[in-house]
Amino acid sequence: MDMTSNFRNRLAMAGAMLAACATFAQAHQEASDAASGPNPLADKVRSANSRFLDVKAATAEGYAPIPCASGITGGAMGIHYVNGQYLKDDKIDIARPEAVMYEPMADGTLKLVAVEYITSKGPASLDGQLFNFNSAPNRYGLGEFYELHVWAWKGNPTGTFADMNPKVSCEHAMAPSQ
Repeated sequence: MDMTSNFRNRLAMAGAMLAACATFAQAHQEASDAASGPNPLADKVRSANSRFLDVKAATAEGYAPIPCASGITGGAMGIHYVNGQYLKDDKIDIARPEAVMYEPMADGTLKLVAVEYITSKGPASLDGQLFNFNSAPNRYGLGEFYELHVWAWKGNPTGTFADMNPKVSCEHAMAPSQ
C-alpha cells in the first residue's frame, strides 16, 4: 500500500468516526430535549398544586419555610416550605406534597418552582416515577428517606425529577436576621 492510499484510508476512517460521533451527539441532544419537554406527571402535579402559586396558600395549609438550599456545584432547590404533618404520615398524595419549593426573586417575592414528595417507606414511586433514596446519616439530620422533586413550574435542564436546578438561585434569599 502506498502513502496516498494509506492517507485516504485513514481519512475515510476519521470521517466515519466523526459521522458516528455526530449521530450519537444528535441522539443525545434529542433525548435531553425530550426529557426537558412535556411530562405527564409534571402536568398532574401542576394541576393538583397550582394553589401554591401564592406562598400565602402554603402557609395557610401549615407549610413553614426552611433556608434556601443551594447545590455545591451550582444551581439550587430554592426555599422549601415544609408541612410537618405530611412528613410524619408517610403518605404519598399528589395534592399534598411534603414540601413546596420557591425561588426568591430580586423584588422580594417568591416564585413557585417545584414540589417535593418525601416518605420513609419505600421503595416509593408516584405515577410510576421512582423516588430517590437518601441514606442516614445525611445533611438533613434525618433517618433514611425517599424523595422526589418535581420541577413542574420551572424547567430543569438536568431533568424534571433532579434534585438541583441550575436555573434556580438563592442569590436573593434574605438572611435569617432580615
